[in-house]
Amino acid sequence: MIRIFESGDAALLEPLTCRRAPLEIQVGGTTLKGALEQRWNELFELAPLLAGKRLSAAADFWPSRNLIEILARGGGNFTLKADGRPVAWLSDGDEADANAVTVTPDEKSFRIVYPWHILSVNEDLLGTIRESRIAGTVRERVTIDGALVLGEGSVVLPGVYMEGVVVIGRNCKIGPNCYIRGTTFIGDKCHVGQAVEIKNSILMDHVAAGHLSYIGDSIVCPKTNFGAGTIISNFRHDGCNHRSMVNGELVDTRRRKFGAIIGDNVHTGIHSAIYPGRKIWPDAAMRPGTVVQKDLKQNDHEGK
Repeated sequence: MIRIFESGDAALLEPLTCRRAPLEIQVGGTTLKGALEQRWNELFELAPLLAGKRLSAAADFWPSRNLIEILARGGGNFTLKADGRPVAWLSDGDEADANAVTVTPDEKSFRIVYPWHILSVNEDLLGTIRESRIAGTVRERVTIDGALVLGEGSVVLPGVYMEGVVVIGRNCKIGPNCYIRGTTFIGDKCHVGQAVEIKNSILMDHVAAGHLSYIGDSIVCPKTNFGAGTIISNFRHDGCNHRSMVNGELVDTRRRKFGAIIGDNVHTGIHSAIYPGRKIWPDAAMRPGTVVQKDLKQNDHEGK
């Protein structure tokens, strides 16, 4: 049995958590809760003798596959501690075993504290997919240079080039003539249209980017619409890590490529430009030609 419990400060994950609990964030073709359950279930697959035990895990900690293998080799109860506090434990009941061995995470495991950490979860989840699974329709003159997971009712139109691992949900329209690369997840009922490039991003349900846009290393919440020619920058001219404003302080994201975190029901104007590392809160409506230089709160239409 696996129990995922809420932990951490949900406000630090805004604007992703403005309309949902952290465990409900879409990532990698599922939710964060589903992704965590999937990852921790690998422990029981590797060590079947542990099947009768109970695993409790914090929602704000992502275990690497290597860590799961280490824990499976241990073959018994454990308490996993990160930053001095328990983030997971295996025991015979809901409470941690006081006599269990204490384990520390490896370097590839991490705390899920800020929105960009969800991108890292998505990269890890999708990074091991090797084979395509096509339930929708792929038209002629589509190139799949990697792996595509395509949901029922979705159609990929001519001229689309996909590179890397791309997971697309149900009832989506992709193309014509767009470029999708990296580890990219696109949810249900999305539209990615003519001359749109998406790189290493998460587009949740009902997102539309119909024309001439670039979305790189970004997370886009449901019901967001990109006006034609919307560009999200994801690289600093000096090549340094991106920083993002959280609670009045600039936080190092430790990412050299990082675009934007965009909340629910955002509408960008045509020819909008979004600086890297910016966050846009739900319901923001941007005018044509808007340049988003700082985080954009609701109803701040100037984007200054």
